[in-house]
Amino acid sequence: MRRHRKKEKIIQTRITDNLYSRINKEASTLGVSVSNLVRNCLSNTFGLVEDIVTDGKDIAKTAQRNAYNILGIKKDLPVPTSPEPFEPPQQVIVLGWQEAILNLNAVCHACNAILPKGTKAAIAIMEGQGPRPMICQKCLEDLTETPSPDASDKKDIQLN
Repeated sequence: MRRHRKKEKIIQTRITDNLYSRINKEASTLGVSVSNLVRNCLSNTFGLVEDIVTDGKDIAKTAQRNAYNILGIKKDLPVPTSPEPFEPPQQVIVLGWQEAILNLNAVCHACNAILPKGTKAAIAIMEGQGPRPMICQKCLEDLTETPSPDASDKKDIQLN
């Protein structure tokens, strides 16, 4: 007694002559039938879309985690759902800069250079509360050059 194999489903669709020519040419180049090429393209497309969606979610989570770290927000706190009422910025005073080796990627507050994890940078020692900005080695060197008699020509890092 022969077992009947369940037949695969057939999908029919209309396509332009141009698209058909491209598919036919590609199938000939690859040495496969048009049906196999279309079937393989459809199968691979769904896997590719799933991978892209997963990667997009991972990128969004990483960006959110990095933003929390830069802003000093603890991960276990809920994300605010409504904006905080506007408060005018307070004057922040940087007392000094402490060199450190970064445990996370950061951005230089002064020149927007990317500061990769594991590199040296300087973190602000501030009077008061708030996010503590970081600066790159180059900007720190600019601040620590030998002072001139007129210190007013020194470069300041603006925080507001």
